[in-house]
Amino acid sequence: MKKISSFLLLFVIALALHAELKLPAIFSNNMLLQQNTEVKLWGWADKGLTVSISPSWSEQKYTAKADNSGKWNLTIPTPAGSYQTYTISISDNKSNIIFNNVLVGEVWLCSGQSNMEMPMKGFKNQPILGSNEAILRSKNKNIRLITVKRASSLSPQDDIIGEWTEATPETVKEFSATGYYYGKLLNEMLDVPVGLILSAWGGSTIEAWMSKDMLSGFDDIKLPSSEEDTKIPNRTPIMLYNSMINPIAGYTIKGCIWYQGESNYERPDQYPLLFEKMVSEWRKIWRQGEFPFYFCQIAPYNYASIAPIEKQGGKFNSAFLREAQYKSAQIIPNSGMVVLMDIGEEKCIHPRDKKVGGERLAMMALGKTYGMTGFAYESPTFKEMVIEENKAILSFDNAPMWLTAYGQELKQFEIAGADKVFYPAKAEIKRSKVEVSSDKVSKPVAVRYAFKDFAVGDLFSTEGFPLSSFRSDNWDE
Repeated sequence: MKKISSFLLLFVIALALHAELKLPAIFSNNMLLQQNTEVKLWGWADKGLTVSISPSWSEQKYTAKADNSGKWNLTIPTPAGSYQTYTISISDNKSNIIFNNVLVGEVWLCSGQSNMEMPMKGFKNQPILGSNEAILRSKNKNIRLITVKRASSLSPQDDIIGEWTEATPETVKEFSATGYYYGKLLNEMLDVPVGLILSAWGGSTIEAWMSKDMLSGFDDIKLPSSEEDTKIPNRTPIMLYNSMINPIAGYTIKGCIWYQGESNYERPDQYPLLFEKMVSEWRKIWRQGEFPFYFCQIAPYNYASIAPIEKQGGKFNSAFLREAQYKSAQIIPNSGMVVLMDIGEEKCIHPRDKKVGGERLAMMALGKTYGMTGFAYESPTFKEMVIEENKAILSFDNAPMWLTAYGQELKQFEIAGADKVFYPAKAEIKRSKVEVSSDKVSKPVAVRYAFKDFAVGDLFSTEGFPLSSFRSDNWDE
């Protein structure tokens, strides 16, 4: 019996010492690589073996040697994006791997929680507006998709479950609606192939997407130490980072789009600190500098319906979180926020109009990252308030064509005096400014706009971009 056990042990060791040539699943047939740059490839082989890579767009062969643990990595230059397909051959002189139907173009990471994860087919009893027709027309071999399967772990992982596919009705219906509409507009306007990597999990907190090191200094956030601490993995710090970001970090991208915040809405004061730290550290592990990071502000919704029974001092008005996201955009370099005040739904946390969010993200990228001109891509933002007699005069940035309410009465403004009591206000657009007043407030001190859990935004730029909810005060209530 001991001899058999010893033999089995030696057999297992021998297998471990023989590492088959392998790449993580983020590399596969149908993949799309970032154009005009040096892209990183990595994998495993027998230690000491030389791995060679030959892309069909070049006569050059690129090599790397597997280290003592069997890991190897290298970079290869990519050509300008085009609709020509390529192959990539990989060999270690013992075995070969060939990736077929490879494209080169623009690659974006799509991450966050359920509003990013929500597929084109919708959730049960929660439709996506116009999705069936969009799915029907979605066949496009120049849009490539990969979804990182949900996974969680206490320790960093080195691989995922997922594979690249072409956009077809069958694959698009299962893919992020926000991500798909984003990529579709990029592909149309840039006239190059677009690849989208989806790594999202509904209900996830931002700290679930951060590593142990990233959370150092956030003493109130408890890190898991055992499986007992991970019963709700998507709301447990480090769990999603370890399994859904760490294995793909380094796959060369152009930038990232992000839709998350709903699960952190009751902790708005902490959110900009966490968000800035996460983006900064993601950029470090990707080693691509300050790549673009664009995100959706959470849409209005009746969050009171999901608030904990014991609120324990949290700020349970999601307008505070929207404000925190606005602050995040001011402190995170090369970032931008799209506003969704016009598509929120009081009784559903998942707005059905995903095309608006996806295309607003795309317009921001087309303007800020790709330098296209002639169109608007940012919402106006509150600049300052000046008191004139009994009126508050508000001015705004990013409103070169002034403001509009599309001929409707502005109903989302409130005004308060020194007593901090807010009253519904009369608001009138005066070119690029808004005059706010109320018969009940003779000496205005503060103004708020749509600063509620749920409100339908009614103030826009002339180009059609809604203003975020905002306030002129810094009162906590």
